[in-house]
Amino acid sequence: MVDFVQLQEILKHRLEQDRAIHIIEVTGSTLEAATADAAALLDIPVRLLEYEIVERGSSGMLGMGKKEWRIQAYEKVTAKAKKHGEGLLEEELGEQAPVIEDRDGEAFVYFSSDGEAMLKVTAPSGNGRKAAETYAVQLLRDRHAENIDTGLVSKIVREAQGTYIKVGGYERHSYNDSVVRTEISEGEMYAYMQVTPPGEGGSDVSFETFISVFKGSRIVHGVKEDVLRNFIDKPDYNEKVEIAVGTKALDGKDAYMQYFFETDQSKVRLKEGSNGKIDFKELNIIQNVTENQPLAKKIPPEKGIPGETVTGKWLTASNGKDISLPIGSNVHASDDDSDTILSDMNGQVIVAGGLVNVEPVYTVAGDVNLKTGNIIFLGTVVVQGNIEDGFSIKASGNIEVHGTVAKADLDAEGDIIIYQGVNGKGEGHIQAGKSLWARFIENANITVGDMVFVSDGIINSYVDAHNRIICQGKRASIMGGRLRACEEINAKVLGNPTSGTETICEVGFDPKLKEELDKLHKVKSDLDKQLEEVNRNVLSLTNIKKQRKSLPDDKEAFLQEQTESRNALMKELQKTHEKIQEIQTILNSLKARGRVSASTKVYPGVKVMVRDVMEEVRTEYKAVTFVMENGLIKMTKYEEPDESAKKGPDGYTTN
Repeated sequence: MVDFVQLQEILKHRLEQDRAIHIIEVTGSTLEAATADAAALLDIPVRLLEYEIVERGSSGMLGMGKKEWRIQAYEKVTAKAKKHGEGLLEEELGEQAPVIEDRDGEAFVYFSSDGEAMLKVTAPSGNGRKAAETYAVQLLRDRHAENIDTGLVSKIVREAQGTYIKVGGYERHSYNDSVVRTEISEGEMYAYMQVTPPGEGGSDVSFETFISVFKGSRIVHGVKEDVLRNFIDKPDYNEKVEIAVGTKALDGKDAYMQYFFETDQSKVRLKEGSNGKIDFKELNIIQNVTENQPLAKKIPPEKGIPGETVTGKWLTASNGKDISLPIGSNVHASDDDSDTILSDMNGQVIVAGGLVNVEPVYTVAGDVNLKTGNIIFLGTVVVQGNIEDGFSIKASGNIEVHGTVAKADLDAEGDIIIYQGVNGKGEGHIQAGKSLWARFIENANITVGDMVFVSDGIINSYVDAHNRIICQGKRASIMGGRLRACEEINAKVLGNPTSGTETICEVGFDPKLKEELDKLHKVKSDLDKQLEEVNRNVLSLTNIKKQRKSLPDDKEAFLQEQTESRNALMKELQKTHEKIQEIQTILNSLKARGRVSASTKVYPGVKVMVRDVMEEVRTEYKAVTFVMENGLIKMTKYEEPDESAKKGPDGYTTN
């Protein structure tokens, strides 16, 4: 039992829990919306939310009188307690001590068919009272027991062992014995008995007699022995008592598929951000899988379990039906486990026509917007519409967009093909492991591993290509921005006669290495400034120490700190210098000739950089190519781009 001190501790703990409850007030257009917002703010599942309605909402009529729901919400204490391994008050009480039922001791009398009067006494439990000796004796006398051993009765009551012991006899009249009648239900699944009370001198029915009677009535299965033993102590005469239940036959379950992915593509799985708010751009609609990833497993059919009636009749059961493995395209059955479906490739897993398929191409039937969310796909993505502001696509294959790309982020390991063009509004970023093909590029940031090909022009954009930037077509102009390529930049027109926007064309080096080199030079410059400052401090403190022979403790500590900083900065500078030299060596070893070409015109103001030499165009040129010879940039006759640059990606042409 729980004492007062334990109860105090439990109540104190409960009070601390109540004080820790964090209550927030939330509004929503519906009760479900309000509870969902509250759960997100408290960073708990909705099922662990407790709330009270402060003000009921109303949808109004014809758009008038609309009122939002207002609730006060907090985390359930029960859920939180279980989360941390704590219990509730009831659980704590239960852990301290089991609940013991208060039950009095009892006495029972049984007359056997051998003429013996028997007595059984049970012990009390909890705060129950012991059975009284006088009550036990009275029970025996009521049944007309003879030669009662009162001393033995006293001992049985005192020890209360719960077993029948002979304490006397009685004059038996067999015609007054208790009689058992049985009944079997239709279908033979249930059996019942009805027992008449014994008359004067009649014997009670023993457990063995019950079983014998049942066998004579063909009741051989499902007998409730506990009911019989309880009946002997506390008989319920002349009442219909259920004493046997048959076992029903259980048909085996049919085989079924256990899918390791969401088979209902209409379901949207919203993703919470770190702030607890739902990011509607992250809808997680695409289910990416990798090669040899388990997709589904067939759970084999179960065998049926036969049944049996109370009379022992056998009831047959059907085995579950088997199914074939739903193998679709780009999947196969595992060699180790023929019931498991594995993916043949990276891609999107779907169920179509009842079969499991892996699609290497994910197609968006319209625009990429709030309906689709951001897209991450282990394969090729085809967008049949536009990509709206603020959305992103990441693909391990190609990205193909039939419309336009706005202020969005695109990242593909392969090619990116944009049928219309890009208007990044100064913030859009596009990155391709191979090449980019587009009609136009405007106010965007582009980085590709091979080539950029544009038919209608590049305007005010930052474009980096490992090999070439080709701009060819009727309006193939490059106006504004900075373009960098290792091999060449080729357009119809470079610059603009009216715009003051600067156009910079850089060739003859790897843009990525050049960018890394620029960053390293910036780091080196910062380190030089820091080292210069530290050297001044060390020199100043060292001079003071020489003059005064010593420094105050704080100044001495500062000198030690600055000396250590100087050593660290020098080491960092050395590492940075080595990296700069390494990249510079690679850039100098590049065999790329590097050229900037304009088939029609180059306007003044265009800056051309070949390797590390910069030349600003001061007069207008027609059909010209800029190359480097003997350390100087030279203008030569216009050179057409290489034929390899005019080929489109697989399945596409430069048109």
